[in-house]
Formats: sequence, structure tokens, C-alpha cells
Amino acid sequence: MNNKTQGTIGVTSDNIFPIIKKFLYSDHEIFLRELVSNAVDATQKLKTLASVGDYKGELGDLTVRISVDKKKKTITVSDRGIGMTADEIERYINQIAFSGAEEFVEKYKNDAQAIIGHFGLGFYSSFMVSEKVEIFTQSYKEDAPAVHWSCKGDPEFTLEQTIKSERGTDIVLHIDKENSDFLEENKITELLHKYCRFLPIEIAFGKKKEWKDGKEVETTEDNIVNETQPLWTLKPANLTDENYSKFYHNLYPMAEEPLFHIHLNVDYPFHLTGVLYFPKIKNNFEFQRNKIQLYCNQVFVTDAVEGIVPEYLTLLNGVLDSPDIPLNVSRSYLQSDQNVKKISSHITKKVADRLAEIFKNDRTQFEDKWNDLKIFIQYGMLSDEKFYERAEKFTLLTNTEKKYFTLEEYKALIAENQKDKDETLIYLYATNIDEQYTYINAAREKGYDVLLMDGQLDIHAIGQMEQKFEKSRFVRVDSEVIDKLIVKNDVSPVNFTDNQRDALIDIFNSSLPKTDKTNFIVTFENLGAEANPVFITQNEFMRRMKDMSALGGGMYSFYGDMPDSFSFVVNATHPLVENLLKNQQEICDEKVATFIVQIDENQKNINEIDERNKSKKYDEISQEDKDTKDNLNKKIEALKAEKRQIYTAYATENKQVGQLVDLALLANNMLKGEALANFVKRSVELM
Repeated sequence: MNNKTQGTIGVTSDNIFPIIKKFLYSDHEIFLRELVSNAVDATQKLKTLASVGDYKGELGDLTVRISVDKKKKTITVSDRGIGMTADEIERYINQIAFSGAEEFVEKYKNDAQAIIGHFGLGFYSSFMVSEKVEIFTQSYKEDAPAVHWSCKGDPEFTLEQTIKSERGTDIVLHIDKENSDFLEENKITELLHKYCRFLPIEIAFGKKKEWKDGKEVETTEDNIVNETQPLWTLKPANLTDENYSKFYHNLYPMAEEPLFHIHLNVDYPFHLTGVLYFPKIKNNFEFQRNKIQLYCNQVFVTDAVEGIVPEYLTLLNGVLDSPDIPLNVSRSYLQSDQNVKKISSHITKKVADRLAEIFKNDRTQFEDKWNDLKIFIQYGMLSDEKFYERAEKFTLLTNTEKKYFTLEEYKALIAENQKDKDETLIYLYATNIDEQYTYINAAREKGYDVLLMDGQLDIHAIGQMEQKFEKSRFVRVDSEVIDKLIVKNDVSPVNFTDNQRDALIDIFNSSLPKTDKTNFIVTFENLGAEANPVFITQNEFMRRMKDMSALGGGMYSFYGDMPDSFSFVVNATHPLVENLLKNQQEICDEKVATFIVQIDENQKNINEIDERNKSKKYDEISQEDKDTKDNLNKKIEALKAEKRQIYTAYATENKQVGQLVDLALLANNMLKGEALANFVKRSVELM
């Protein structure tokens, strides 16, 4: 080689540098990852050559060094690896496989990782931040002269012999004006911590500093920024729980202690190492994704691992490392690569196996941590059929007495007593022990068991279990009166007349709360003298739809906008109700009798009009009949309103009515503020 040569970088398109500058703009910071990774590779190759006897010289200090010179506006990455000869620079630096560049770049112009990975442009990412790049390199090969390569960000370069005191390569970046922030020490420290903190060769950035005489001064000791043997590269047999805990807090300094860890170590059919942790998740369902860090041979790649880890496991924390996933990958690549899909499937299996192992070996510990683990397991079961099949053996149900059961154990517990007349197995559940205590207690008195389903995903889990379990149904304990939660026999009808029903409906309606967001419907049941005189229940379907709306919206958002609808259930066979009915008849019957007669007469006239027009379409009915019917309906409504005033006046005077309504509201945790104060005052008066 002549002492100095000039040439043109071998590309099929002259637009390589505009491409690097323009299309990789958002990923400028990865230049440091690429250069340091190359330096580490060169060093490891030298160690390999030495180990097999192909390099017999002294290895010496193999530290990769990064330095910044703000005055010269340079960043230098230096290694003492294998170095390069002039021929190797020609082959690896000057000849870039860049066929079809324009077409490819246009297709992937928004994905810098794809461009770099596709064309092996790791070194050329340095031109994203530099106006000029220089290489000073000395090969490990004997008699190979040191060479100096220089390029100013266009296809022109110079290559000449130089003098270099030791083996290895120095890459010198002359940083351009737009990227001067990379000359700041804090910025380089941040990038080294992000991308290089676990690289297998020691990396030094400057010297360690210490406080002396009230100021910070440099020492002579190298500032090593990485840990060359991170925990996931070590054998689990040589590690303690303390080691795993220390590493976790190194990754996540502000986090609480994790629940469990899983150490992954796979050699076939792909290579995968890593440690995954189950963190504690707060009750506000904070899906903190991007907490798993992906590495390729200890080089940080990304923390957006949705393509590699199943979605529900993105709730986990930790590290994954696989050389089978390229360092420069696009998200679309992750989602389609077969190796990635195999890794995803394997992680799912390993997580399930680890949970099964903990459950089998220490069920007490598993139960103690169940409330924290539950969200991971339920999320997995809801989103992955294979995980459901593995997890159903260690998934637990908790009852209101804080006892834990597997799905099979609980089915056996309630199988005999909680089947309805159609042989459907009824799983009763509560969502709040304190608020639903009255209903839970009524169920217990019947000999029923009640589950506690107060988790963030329980409403979705209930729907899934109803689909999976044969001839089974989940019913919230406050959705019906106790005899109708699990219907054992046909219930006898209530023997009230229409006028008696209307009277009690008007009386109780006048005392029930009236808001835009709440509706009450008065209904009647024969529940026996032992049951409460009145209850408030909420329809299971409507309540579940509203819960779904609160959690996820979407197709359930319609229900979220609807008012809450409750049934105010009157126990027709309770002595208090019977006495109330008798008392209101004595006081009100004479007052309302005229209205009832007139309502009946008007209704009779409406019925006659309907009878003579029953075979006619609406357009064929005479206008006279239509008008007459409208007037009769208006009279009926007016008469009912006057009748309702009489019952409202009765309810106002009869303190027992308000007391019954408030007792039902209180049992359902719906009596608050002024209404609660009035209830207390009335209770004292009645005593």
C-alpha cells in the first residue's frame, strides 16, 4: 500500500450519508452503542484467538475507553482488540453492501433500526453526529503497519499508514454543531448506562472522582461504567436470594421487593438467558410496561418487548438476553420472526412451570402472595389459552372467610349445596365484605359459601370461568334476595290485589331517593317472616355490564352512561309489611276509593275503544276515537297523581315507612349525609 491513498467508498448509491443524516435522525444516540459494541467484539475476538493459540502475544489491559475533548469537539472510542489492516479497512469499511438502497430506504425511512441492521451500518451510525470520522488502527498481525482512515461524511475517504504505539483501534468522532450535546459528560454517562452497563469487557469513561477539600477532584482510578458478569450470565446454583434481590434493586432502585424471580437459561432450540421478576402492582392497575430490558450478548437493545414477551408478561420486570435476536431490530421484525415466537412461547411455559413449582412446594407462601400474583395470572389466563390450561391447576379462589381453594377444590366444596332446581352450580360472590355484609350473612345462614372477588380483573375472570365451567353461573350475593340467588323450588306468588300493589309502590317510591343516576323499582316477594321486610338488590347482568364499562369501556361504554337500576324488594309475608298494608288501608282506602272508581271507569272506556278497533291499522282508526282515548289517558294520569299524593302524605306521616326504606339503604351502604342523620334522629324518636 502506498503511504497515502484516496478513494471512493463502494456503494451503489451516493446517498448513503444523506440517508444516515436524515432518516436516522431520531436515533442519533445509538452511535455510541454501535461503536462500543464493535470495540467489545474486537476485544473478545482477540481473547478467542489467544485461547486457541492463534495469538501468542501479551493481552495486557483490554479495557475499552471512551474519552471526550470539548475543546477539540471529539469523542474517541478506543480498544486493544484485534485491530485492522489496510486490506480489512478496505473490505469492512469501504465496501458497504448497499444494493437497492433507494427502494429499501424509502420503505423503511421511519425505522432507523431496520436500516442499520439490514446493511450492517453500525460503524456508519457515527456520521449521524459527526462532520468527520477518523480511524487509527493497529492489527494484532505481525508486520502489519498501523493505518489511518478519514472521511468527512461523503463518499470520499483517505487511507494512509501511521504510527500507533499499541494494538487495537481508536475511532475519533469530530462532532458537528447540531449534536454538540454529546460532548457533555453527563450525556455520555447516560448513554453508557443505558446501552453498555452490562457489556462483557470493562469500559472506562474517565477517572473516578472524589470529594477533597470541599470540591470534586479526579483520582487515578479508571471509572468503570459496566458490570462484566451480570447476574443472568451466572449459574443459578451459585446465586442466593440476596443476589437476585440486589440485582433487582440495581435495575429498579425505587421499587419494592419483588414477589418471585425466574432464572431463564436455554441452549436449544435457541439461546436465551435472563431473570424475570414478579413486581408488586398497586391497586390502581398500573400496567407498567417497558420494564423488561432486552439485550443481545449483553448489549442493550430495547425495553419495548411486546413482540418477544406475551402481553400479559410485560407486567414483569427483569432482563432477557438472546444472541438469536439481532442487535438492530425493528418492531415489525420482532413480531414476525419465528425465533422470537418460539422464545415467547418458551417464556410463557417457564413462567407457568415456576408458579406451579412454588405452589406445589410451598402452598402457604403461594397463598400469602396470591393477592399480588393474582393480576399476573388472571391477565395471562384471559389473554393466552395455553397459559390458562397451565394455570388452572394453581389458580386460587378466596372466600369471604379468607380461605383459599383451587378451582377443583372449590367446585367440590359447593357442589352439594349450591345447585339450583335446574342442576346449575351457583358460585356466589361479593366484591366488598363490609358493604355487602348483610347479604353475605344471609347466604351463610342458608349454608352457602361466598367468594370474595374484589380484584381489578375479577369481573373479566368471572366471565371467562362461566364460559369454561360446565353448567355453572356466578351471581353476586346482593343481586337478588337470598331465596332467588339459588332457586331450589318454584316460589309461591304474592297474593296482593292490583290496588294493594299500587298502594305500596306509591308509598315506598315517595320515600326512596330521587337522583338522575339512580332508579328504584319496587317489587314483591314471599320471603317468610324470618327474612328482612325490605331489601335492595341490583340485577347481575346490568351491574356486570356497568363494571365492564368502568374497567374497559369499548362495547360496554353504553352501559356506563345508563343510571344504576336497583330493585327495592318488599317481603310480602313479613309482619311489618302486613301491618303497614293494613294500616294504610284503614287510613287511605276511603280517600282513594273515588279515584280508583274513576280510573277503572276511564280504563273501561279505553278498553271498549281498543276492542272495536282491534282489527284496524292505526291509520284506519277514526280521529274521534284517537282524541277520546288520549283524553281518557290524561284523565287517568291526573287521577293517579291525585291518588299518589294521598299515599305520599301517608308515607310522610308514617315514620315506619321512612325507617324501612332507610334500613334497606343502610344495609346496601347507600345512606349518607343528611339522610343518614335524619335516620339516626328518627330511630331515637321511634325508640
